[in-house]
Parts: sequence; C-alpha cells; structure tokens
Amino acid sequence: MKTVFADTLYWVAIVHPHNQWHDAAERARSLLGNVRLLTTDEVLAEFLTLLSRYGENVRRQAARMARTILDNPNVKVIPQSRDSFLRGVELYEQRLDKEYSLTDCISMNAMKSESVTDVLTNDEHFVQESFNVLITKEHEST
Repeated sequence: MKTVFADTLYWVAIVHPHNQWHDAAERARSLLGNVRLLTTDEVLAEFLTLLSRYGENVRRQAARMARTILDNPNVKVIPQSRDSFLRGVELYEQRLDKEYSLTDCISMNAMKSESVTDVLTNDEHFVQESFNVLITKEHEST
C-alpha cells in the first residue's frame, strides 16, 4: 500500500470546515484512494498549537482528532525523539537561505527515511526539496 505524508496544513484543513483549504484537502485525499498516511508527533503538536486560538469547541475537536490519528491503524505517527530533533536542526542549518520551519525539516527527514515522496500539503518548501505536493490551487473550490 502506498504511503503519503500528512502535513499540518492537511490536518488543520480536515478538522476545520471553514479553513480555506478544507475542500481542496478533502478532494486531494479522496483522489488518492486507499493509502496509508504518515505524520509525526511534531506535526500533531503544530496542529494542536495552530488550532488552540479558535476557542473551546475547536480545541476539543482538535484534541479528539489528534487522538483519533494516533489510534488509527492506517496512520503511522513517528514519535518525537532527540535524534529526530537534532536531525531536524541539522537540515534547518543546511537550509539557512530557506524559510523552513523546524517542523518542516523534521517532516522532510521523516519522509526521506520512509521513502515517501507525496505530501498532503500546499507548502512550497516541500517542492523545494523535490517532494510532490498534493494540495494545489486546482483542488480549491471555485
């Protein structure tokens, strides 16, 4: 079964129906068919952080979604570790001319170590590292 990386933008768009990327994220995911998703603890931390400002109901949904992701056998969540952090910092240092976040760097390293090339995001930083971004303007609703 094919594996696709799920970035923060994807999780936020899926859980927040008023997010500008919600429809595009759902369409991109449905076009993939039966795949296994890969993500990281760092992505889930970023997901929860981004949704923390939207009030109690959204925070509750976000926490429920994070637990659902962690319990889903079709989603592999790579745990945080000192090694993944240090490897992320290393890539961050190697790309000082870019605007990659540390979470992006950790995600890219995880994708490389798992031989994953497709990512559910619209983040151009992944394109700069030769990954295939699956949430595009073409997937936006009109």
